[in-house]
Amino acid sequence: MTASALPGAAALAGFIERHPRLVLLTGAGVSTESGIPDYRDDTGAWKRSPPMQHQLFMSSHAARQRYWARALIGFRALSDAQPGAAHRALARLEAMGHVERLITQNVDGLHQRAGSRRVIDLHGRAEIVCCMQCGARRMRYDWHAELEACNPHWLGLEAAAGPDGDADLERDFSSFRLPGCGRCGQGILKPDVVFFGDSVPRLRVEAAFAALEAADALLVVGSSLMVYSGFRFARRAAKDGKPIACLNLGRTRADELYTLKLEAPVGQTLEHVITRMDSQG
Repeated sequence: MTASALPGAAALAGFIERHPRLVLLTGAGVSTESGIPDYRDDTGAWKRSPPMQHQLFMSSHAARQRYWARALIGFRALSDAQPGAAHRALARLEAMGHVERLITQNVDGLHQRAGSRRVIDLHGRAEIVCCMQCGARRMRYDWHAELEACNPHWLGLEAAAGPDGDADLERDFSSFRLPGCGRCGQGILKPDVVFFGDSVPRLRVEAAFAALEAADALLVVGSSLMVYSGFRFARRAAKDGKPIACLNLGRTRADELYTLKLEAPVGQTLEHVITRMDSQG
């Protein structure tokens, strides 16, 4: 299929060309083509149980045992994932000079691996683990190696991967051993991501709003915006009179705010948009 034949590709390319300083806001739909499952269906409803709550993780040893036992299996989907067509196309869009900032709700780091540099990781990065007591940080593969050494009998288990490093594993987790922080010896180890019920760090939010203020328009890609931490940027753009385009399969929380909305495959559509812009540039 040619770029001109793909429904909406010409309209989206035109939107980008009319608004050369874009803020991109991306969500799980950008990474599903890389094999990372998402949380919601095309109506915006949960496909599975809601993810880990911050307060529960911090207050319950049993919840942490369940989380990390499942993560030993599920995180393989994130660590093995490769950037997809959508990541590469958005990195190319930045290289062409059209991206003020890319705000991503994803924690997989695939935008950076595809070549994007102007990225705000709104919800953090899953490959880093931090101690909630002393602030020590370490790479997640190192923490997982320690967990595996403490729990060798869990290594042969298999389960379907879920979003953000989770897995569909249900069993008795009470025997799963969780070592303490290697620096302070007692702190809780948590992925350096914003769990549900937690707040995005203030400086990160301020940087995202500053980028939006400097931009000509907002382009939402692969997000239902059902979570307020992402929706607020669409709401601010609309309040400020900035045009908003959306490329997403299914309903979003901001459907009434868009200047342009395309319901089409994210990676394929963006590839055709870039091809069209290259041919005309």
